[in-house]
Amino acid sequence: MCNHTGTEANQRREVRTVKETYIFMRHEIKYILNDAQRGIVEEAMRGRMLEDEFGKSTICSLYFDTPDFRLIRRSIEKPPYKEKMRLRSYGRAEDDDYVFLELKKKYNGVVYKRRLKASLQEACGYMEGSAALPASSQIGREIDYFRSFYPDLKPRVYICYDRVAYYSLADRSFRMTFDKNIRWRRSDLNLSSAPCGDPLLEADQSLLEIKTPGGIPLWLVAVLSKCGLHKANFSKYANAYMEMLLNGDAS
Repeated sequence: MCNHTGTEANQRREVRTVKETYIFMRHEIKYILNDAQRGIVEEAMRGRMLEDEFGKSTICSLYFDTPDFRLIRRSIEKPPYKEKMRLRSYGRAEDDDYVFLELKKKYNGVVYKRRLKASLQEACGYMEGSAALPASSQIGREIDYFRSFYPDLKPRVYICYDRVAYYSLADRSFRMTFDKNIRWRRSDLNLSSAPCGDPLLEADQSLLEIKTPGGIPLWLVAVLSKCGLHKANFSKYANAYMEMLLNGDAS
């Protein structure tokens, strides 16, 4: 778990290096495709999309929830509004490495994401209650409110996967990501541990996510149709939770 208390329990220090980095508002459309279909889509992307600054990376996330998994249970019910909180790193993180504390909301199909950057030690200190976010940060105030509304949040699931991320040459706000080797676990809930776990997809499958503030370009519509692909309702955390239910481990 996040075991970086740092100071005495009753002394909350401020996270000094946190940054108000990103506010996203976009649609996210998902497809599950096999290796052959992925190859066709990637070929069509040539000359249109480029790898972003993260390029190929292993993304590791800790998902926070209440003891009764209220957040993910509500999400599965498909309400108009839902939200989740996670702590994310790019690869295995050490105490001084930067990670991202993310609050993700979805309302009527539109995704809103607030993201703060801090060291792993500071982010864990905040989630454990021994560190405070700067009061001047709008994103920090939103995350503080979320945590006060759900005071019993703890890391419940670890999820990791290998991602290749692209942006459009015509519009940098249009992005596509391919996630493969999606794995999850309930033990060793720490971003400083090795990225490993049980698979959520078959070995030859990838999750394609299209992230767009508007529509999908015609060339992509054509190649998705050519591959016979249909939108998938796939949430990594929700699928991990369903596996937990099957295993009798949702407690």
